[in-house]
Amino acid sequence: MQGEILFLCITVFTAGFSIALGVMFPAMGQGKACSQALESIARQPEAAGPISRTLFVGLAMLESLAIYVLVVSFILLFANPLLKYVFK
Repeated sequence: MQGEILFLCITVFTAGFSIALGVMFPAMGQGKACSQALESIARQPEAAGPISRTLFVGLAMLESLAIYVLVVSFILLFANPLLKYVFK
């Protein structure tokens, strides 16, 4: 019984740690991308359309990384495939 509780505690800690790191780095990347896009638009206002389109595509890619981490964390928490090996 002690091993099962330890496994579940490690799983919960791993899911929390992965979501913390998996959201922090894409958020920093999004902030950097937005600041660079605004700086580029301020320098060349006539290029605002292409810069904005490229920015939105890049932000969507960065956000998808955070969503993948969220999905993996949910799998670890609610549908852990390793539980069948622990609880025999």
